[in-house]
This record gives sequence, structure tokens and C-alpha cells, in this order.
Amino acid sequence: MATMESLIGLVNRIQRACTALGDYGGGDNAFSSLWDALPSVAVVGGQSSGKSSVLESIVGRDFLPRGSGIVTRRPLVLQLQKTEDGQQEYAEFGHLPRRRFTDFSVVRKEIQDETDRITGKTKQISNVPIHLSIYSPYVVNLTLIDLPGLTKVAVEGQPESIVQDIENMVRTYVEKPNCVILAISPANQDIATSDAIKLAREVDPQGERTFGVLTKLDLMDKGTNALDVLEGRSYRLQQPWVGIVNRSQADINKNVDMIAARRREREYFATSPDYGHLASKMGSEYLAKLLSRHLESVIKARIPSITSLINKSIEELESEMDHLGRPIAVDAGAQLYTILELCRAFDKIFKEHLEGGRPGGDQIYAVFDNKLPAALKKLPFDRHLSIQNVRKVVSEADGYQPHLIAPEQGYRRLIEGALNYFRGPAEASVDAVHFVLKELVRRSVGECQELKRFPSLQSTIAAAASEALERFREESKKTVVRLVDMESSYLTVDFFRRLPQEVEKAGNVAGANAAAATNIDRYAEGHFRRIGSNVSSYISMVSETLKNTIPKAVVYCQVKEAKQCLLNHFYTQIGKREGKQLADLLDEDPALMERRVECAKRLELYKKARDEIDSVSWAR
Repeated sequence: MATMESLIGLVNRIQRACTALGDYGGGDNAFSSLWDALPSVAVVGGQSSGKSSVLESIVGRDFLPRGSGIVTRRPLVLQLQKTEDGQQEYAEFGHLPRRRFTDFSVVRKEIQDETDRITGKTKQISNVPIHLSIYSPYVVNLTLIDLPGLTKVAVEGQPESIVQDIENMVRTYVEKPNCVILAISPANQDIATSDAIKLAREVDPQGERTFGVLTKLDLMDKGTNALDVLEGRSYRLQQPWVGIVNRSQADINKNVDMIAARRREREYFATSPDYGHLASKMGSEYLAKLLSRHLESVIKARIPSITSLINKSIEELESEMDHLGRPIAVDAGAQLYTILELCRAFDKIFKEHLEGGRPGGDQIYAVFDNKLPAALKKLPFDRHLSIQNVRKVVSEADGYQPHLIAPEQGYRRLIEGALNYFRGPAEASVDAVHFVLKELVRRSVGECQELKRFPSLQSTIAAAASEALERFREESKKTVVRLVDMESSYLTVDFFRRLPQEVEKAGNVAGANAAAATNIDRYAEGHFRRIGSNVSSYISMVSETLKNTIPKAVVYCQVKEAKQCLLNHFYTQIGKREGKQLADLLDEDPALMERRVECAKRLELYKKARDEIDSVSWAR
């Protein structure tokens, strides 16, 4: 059977571990939700209601700053941990880990200094909590949150919004369903005016998680008492009301210790004619035990949901750890293996883009199917094969002696001039595919999650891939230009063989007029138009050929090479590097390293919390 101390102590340990990781609730991530799922006690009250005195009475130590006006200006998350009898009491702050405070006057000063560090020496407030753990054989296991006192007006040095700011801060704690509200009200004021009760009623209308605490019972006017409140007649709560008698200001000035103060409190209730019958259920010691027992029951009820939350968080953290990757080995061989594995991961994504598993590869086909044909159609053959240009080229090719049958040299010059225009679309196709491949490299580098850990390696791989693509582009350009040059270097013979027949046919038609047949003007407009038409037919034939062969060359020289050996040169170079150079490539992004360490710590916390919960058995 689990004891009250083991259950509440377990929750306290988990909360302290959360605090060490910077998780103290109120966040929008899975980690802070663990804190929010754990029960705690928020101390709520108006200024000067006696909140600090109640806390000190529960702890049994004088350790909180005192003064007039607003003293508590930051939430104080106070975790009490019961230790073995005889052990020395000490305190630890979350912002000063591993430093123990045994002098509680120094604890008070540190609370004040840490408050001033955030808020300055002003009367401003901050919602950044201070975390304080107190280890003592004289306390019960509890987590108490001391909040700034509710106020009705802003005083000098405070903004006008201070009233609403404090209330909003208090609400962020007390609205949580796992928060127990310790509503502090002074007995010498009408309970109907209690700021704490007013706020508690709004967030806990049924009074299921509100404990009413009446302070300053000894300061009530003579002849009056607070029995109507303590016995639940003035304002009923499902939890009991508890009366407290704190140290007076004179006791504080005389440094009356808490042990003596507790004794006087017990004597007051035991001898009081008004409260004597309630003496066993009054006082700070009873309040601490009451809260501890209530927390035990709440924890028992919440254990299944807490366990479920922890298991879910462990799954999420393990998934993120897989995503972040393993820590890097220091051995050069292992580092080289890691680099090659990362290269393969990038190469796999790049190939998926090319082969259709991921988007992007279709843009290469678009170059061949749309851009290349469109570019070929836009070539200025109309201007090149105009009658004026044909006459000019043919005449220049003839020189001083006109051609006899077909102007072969003129044909060759016209064809070679036209074929030169194909260089532009051919090289443009190479460049267009190069830019597609370069963009796919950029995408692949960005999509390779494993590479994000290593900015240096990421940029090195991107640079190596880009260099390889440049080499492939140069080779591809040479190839497609060769294709064009080959068409220029050897014209199709059949084309020329048809030309005399066409001329002969034209002569036969003109033979109807035998006298004119011998005087055919080979420099007439129709003659040059026919030459231009013949050259246009030949160029169209070549265009269809290049429209098919240029894509083949580009794919062979660029796409195929990129698929098969994009990083081959890089592999050769990386194998020659020394250990220090390899380590430099695996220089992780500091933010990712920090995130992995943080996740590992959280994962350890959650697993330890799960194991502790599993190991604790409690009475059913």
C-alpha cells in the first residue's frame, strides 16, 4: 500500500524535474501539460490577508519577504519535501541548482533579489515564477504556489492595469481543474468582501476544490467570532474551513520562532470559548495535513490520466529523438560511414524527384515537350529564306560564274546558315534541364531531414552536387552542339538527288515553248522561291530529327548521369579526408544539439516518472 508521503512525494519529484527542465505549466506544449496534470495548491488572497504567514506556518520557517503593499510580485512555486528525522533543513532554488541554503534569512533575501532581477526595484509584477524547494523533517509533502495578493486599486509606482494584471495571473493558475485553491480571508473583515472567495466562486462555483482559510481570528472585535464562517453557514464549501492564528507583528519583530508560534496557536484554539469545540480541526498544522490528505485522494484519482499523458509524451519524444538522429561518433571510420549514409539519404530523395515519387521530375519532360518545340518554331527561318536573302546567298555563292543546273553552293550556304540557328534551342534545352536539376538538388537537400542536423555537410553536399551538374551541363552542351554540327557537316544525299529531277520537270513544262526553254532565267523570282522552299523542307526534316535527338542527348548526358553518379566525385574526395575534416563536416547545428539534449532529458524524466508510478501501489 502506498503511503501519503510516497504518492505526494512522487508528484513533487516529477514537478521538480519538470522545473529543472523549465516546464512549470501554462505552456502550449506537451511537456508543460504534465505539470498542469499534476495537482498543486494555489494560495490566493488579498493584500495583507495573511497569505505569507499561513505559508510560513505550514513550513514552520520564517523565510518570506515582508513589508507593506504588494510584497509577492512573482509567483513562488514552493515544493515541500519531507525528509528523515534528524536531517538538517535546507532549501534549493530552481535558478540556483545544487546550491543549498540552510540559513532561511538568506532564502528570504534571495527571493527578494530574484524578484528584483526580473521586475526591478519597483512595484511591478511578473508571471515568471520562482521555484523553491524546502527539505525538512517537519513538513508534509506539498506543492504550494504563492501568488501576488489581489488588490482593488493601483498605488504610486504601479500601472493602472495592475489590478487586472494580478487577477489575470492568479486566474491562469486557479482555473486549472487540478489546482486546489487555498482561499485566504481575514476574519476581521466581512467574508462577503473577500477577494479570494469572490475569485474562487467564479472558477470553482461548486466549491469542490476550494479550501477556505480564515486568518487573524485573534484580531476580531471582542464579543464577535467567525463561527458562522468556520461552520459553513455564511458561505458553504464542499471542503472544510480552517481557522489560523498567525504571529503578530510584535512576535515577528521579536523573532518568535515558528515552533513557539505553533504552540501558541494550539493553545489559543484549545482555550478559546468560541472555537474550543473545533480545536482539533483548526490551526496551520491541521491545515497542512488536511491539504496533504486531499492531495493524496486527488492524485489517486488522477494517476490513470497522468500515466496516459506520460505514455503519450514518451511516444512523442521517442519519435522526435528518431527524427533528430543519433549522437555523432568520434571515430573517423564511424564518421565517414555516417557521412556516406547521409549522402545516400539525400541521393534517394533526389532520385525520387526524378522518377516521380516526388514532384519536380516532370519539369524535365516539359522542357522537351513544350519549350524545345516552341523554341524551334520561333527560329527566324522566314527571314533567312526570304526571296531577297536566298537571291543574295545564291548569287554570292555563284561568284563570277552562274550555276549551271542547281546552285549547290548556294544550297549548302543556306542550309548551313539555317542549321546554325538550332544551336540556340539546343543549348537552351541543356540550360533549362540544368536549372530543373539544380532546383531538385536544392529541394532534396532541404527535404532530407537527416541532413538538417549538419549545416556544414548540407552545404558541402549541395555544392558537390552543383559542381557535378555543371560538369554534366558542359558535356551535354558539347553533345547537342555536335548533333547540330553533324547535320551541317554531311547533308542528306537523297535531298540533293531530287533537285535535278525537279529542275528537269520544270524544264519539260516550259518545253511547250521550245524557244523560251533554252532561255529559262535561273535568276527569276520563282527560281529563288523554289530554292527557299527546298531548303525549308530540308530544315523541317532536320528540325524533326533534332527535336528527337536533343532530348536523348540531354537525358543521357545530364539526367542519367545525375541519377547514377551525382556524388561520385564527392565520394572520391571524402575518402581522402582526415578525422578532423570529417568532424568539421559533422558539426551539428547548435540548436539541434541543444534540442536533442533537452529531449533526452525530458525522455529520461518521463520514463523515470512512469517507472515510479508503476512501482507505487496504492489501496484500491
